[in-house]
Amino acid sequence: MSADWQTKLLRDLATINYGRSPAGILADDGDYPVVGTGGSDRKGTDFLHDGDSIILGRKGTIDRVHYATGRFWTIDTAYYLSDFEDNLPRWLYYFFQTLDLRQMNEATGVPSLSRDLLYKIEIPTPPVPEQTKIAEILSTVDRAIEQTEALIAKQQRLKTGLMQDLLTRGIDEHGNLRSEQTHPFKDSPLGRIPVAWEVKECASICKHIVVGIVIRPVQYYRPDGVPMLRSANVRENRIDPRNLVFMDMKDNDKMSKSQVMSGDLVTVRTGYPGTTAVVPPEFDGCNCIDIVISRPDSTQVRSEFLSIWINSDHGKRQVLEGQGGVAQQHFNVGEMKTLLVKMPPVSEQEQIERTLLKQAKVTKDLENSLAKLRSLKTALMQDLLSGRKRVTALLDGKESGT
Repeated sequence: MSADWQTKLLRDLATINYGRSPAGILADDGDYPVVGTGGSDRKGTDFLHDGDSIILGRKGTIDRVHYATGRFWTIDTAYYLSDFEDNLPRWLYYFFQTLDLRQMNEATGVPSLSRDLLYKIEIPTPPVPEQTKIAEILSTVDRAIEQTEALIAKQQRLKTGLMQDLLTRGIDEHGNLRSEQTHPFKDSPLGRIPVAWEVKECASICKHIVVGIVIRPVQYYRPDGVPMLRSANVRENRIDPRNLVFMDMKDNDKMSKSQVMSGDLVTVRTGYPGTTAVVPPEFDGCNCIDIVISRPDSTQVRSEFLSIWINSDHGKRQVLEGQGGVAQQHFNVGEMKTLLVKMPPVSEQEQIERTLLKQAKVTKDLENSLAKLRSLKTALMQDLLSGRKRVTALLDGKESGT
């Protein structure tokens, strides 16, 4: 640590105050936010503090930190910091984000943090100008994270609306969404659909629908060999290759009924029933445990389109209705066979796929950017808040630090 940094206790930097029950001040038309470590979702008619502060958990959720400013009321299961001595609250807030506060839990039941223990935290403390620059850098990354999160939320809303339109009205020969004002529609068991569409049961558009290994699958587990897909590996429209289990090649040959081919659909039965993905080429010939396997007839339906349909609100609604709305029940082969699908012509299915996959790529790119920003913030906090990397050159007006 640099000579101009000092190690200080939290008691030397700020005062820790107890929050209070908001029961007597809560009001929908209140002027002041009521805050805890998760932020604010209520209003009150009075406030406990006016200014910048850091909210720490006292009981319950002790591993989250919130920054608050202005006039606010802090709930009784949290602390709020005040009277910051020779330090910038925003810099101290970022320091707290580097701590694993759960390790300071002193309770055997509900997690709790004592004020005395918090006061004893040792904090590497730079001069205030350096604190200011560190907080400025990290705040810039935080703003980029918030903006990216907002863009992802916007894309997810667009996806929901786009999917509803495409799976209800479809795309005409000019690449435009149909409407009943410009195109003929007809009635169907699933509501109004374009006249060129049909509604069919999965059993009639799949060559077969079976279930993976259900009787003591653990007996086949081996350290390596042929991958075995489980519910944990099935996500909406994709396979998650993490946490795979394996079986011997000979056992895989014997259990041919539960083998999958590239282009097959695998569907979760329990937990998040109905969640479906297409088997990619790299999993061709692998086996499955307790999930539904469907082999689409490619002359009638594209695998990706059928997966998209089952994962959509249209498919999920049928899955839940078949279980009485109880999500933990089994989704069985028989229910998969009778699941109804709106069926555009195969060429239009491809157009719908392409449109939705293009939109999904935008969201995926944003999610990748968000992951990079979060990693950047973690690395910056580790370096800047420990003094391993200094910002003094930036304070001197140079282009890069030391």
